[in-house]
Order: sequence, then structure tokens, then C-alpha cells
Amino acid sequence: MKQPRILFFDLDRTLLNSEGIVSDKTLEALQKAHDSGYLLGLNTGRDVSSVLSLLSEWKLENLIDVIVGTGGAEIYDRNWNRKQSAYPLKGELIQEIIDHYSDLDVNFAIPYEGILYTPKDDRHIQSLSKADHVPYQVVNFDEFLHEPKPKVMIVCNPEQMEDVIQRAKTFSNQQYRSATLKTASILYEYMDPRIGKPFGIQMAIEPFGLTLVDVCAFGDADNDHDGIAQYIQTQLLIH
Repeated sequence: MKQPRILFFDLDRTLLNSEGIVSDKTLEALQKAHDSGYLLGLNTGRDVSSVLSLLSEWKLENLIDVIVGTGGAEIYDRNWNRKQSAYPLKGELIQEIIDHYSDLDVNFAIPYEGILYTPKDDRHIQSLSKADHVPYQVVNFDEFLHEPKPKVMIVCNPEQMEDVIQRAKTFSNQQYRSATLKTASILYEYMDPRIGKPFGIQMAIEPFGLTLVDVCAFGDADNDHDGIAQYIQTQLLIH
């Protein structure tokens, strides 16, 4: 098997421990990998701007080369200051998704430019903001959704997640495409079906002349599993 040249890490519950920090032992291992010539990347559902604002707090400021954010919808190459995004959801589709859950005790959040934008203030958005150390802002979604946005997240209590998943099965739109995924015990996300962590990784590594066989990825959620599964399939095709 080919030796990887770039290592990608999910953040929450993977690189970040239960206290929301990177342990000294993990930092030491990352430093050794970086000193050995590996490129290091983050591959997360958080948006790039919020990740950049927290790198110093996580003590990752001098270690991370590439950020794949918003579940693969945007990338930022810190070495070359290269930013790229793809396939946002149309505002009218996001509003239709929100209306589909109007009778459930949930809230909605759109991570964008380092802020969690939400249509209302409640315990759900407060809990998410506190856990992720990302500020939130209540805005008029009729105005906010005039332009496409990368994704929309449903925020709920863990006990409500099964109701959210079952409700998602009854949503359809013939004009627009979207894909859904549970990404945490309190988060269920909608984004364009072409978007995913493997897509984001490929978008990030192509300028380096790398492919998925040059990547080793770590994560804990379903979207991380998809990325690792695609990596394994690529390896099998080559070998």
C-alpha cells in the first residue's frame, strides 16, 4: 500500500477530546508527523471561517496546512491562501426544508463566515453554540436566504433525532436536489448530494498533484465513514 502524504482529521470527537481541546499527547504526535514531511489537514462539518478563528485556541496554528470545511463544501489551503467552494443550496430549498419540520421542537443553523445563523433563539442553538465555541446570530431568514448557502443543519435534543430522521424520509423536491445525514447526536444536515468529505478532500489535494491514495483520513461519524470507504475502494482499484 502506498505511503500517505497528507493526513486529514475530523475535529469534534476525533481530534478534539471530550473537553473540546487537542491533548498534549495528540499535539506531540501531530508535530512529529508534520516535522516528518506529512501535510496535515482538517476535514470537518464546521465552516472554514470558524475553524480559522479557533486554530490558536486549539494550538494548531502552525500545524494545519489545509482545511476542508462545511462537510466538504469549502476548502482553504493555508500555504497558498487558496479558497474554493462548491454546490450551495438554493435559499428557497432551505426554506422548504425548514417548513417541513415546522411542527417539531427543533431549530435550524447555517454555518457561514464563522457564525451560526439561525431563525430563532432557543436552547437548541444556545447549546450548539456553547459546545462548538462558535457565536450565533438570529436573523430574518426571508432576507438571509436570498442567496444560496452551503448547508442547513437541524438542531435538536438527542431524544428527538429519530423523529427528525423519520420526517426526513417524507421530504422531496422535484426541482432541487439535496442529501441528508446525521452528523452528531443533536445535528441532522441537508446539503447538495454532490458534496461530501471525499469531494472536499479531492478538491483540496488536486493542486498538490495528489489523489485519494495519498490520503489517510480519521473520523467518527457517518460522513467520515463515507470518506474512508471511498479511500478503501480507491486502494482496491489500484492494487
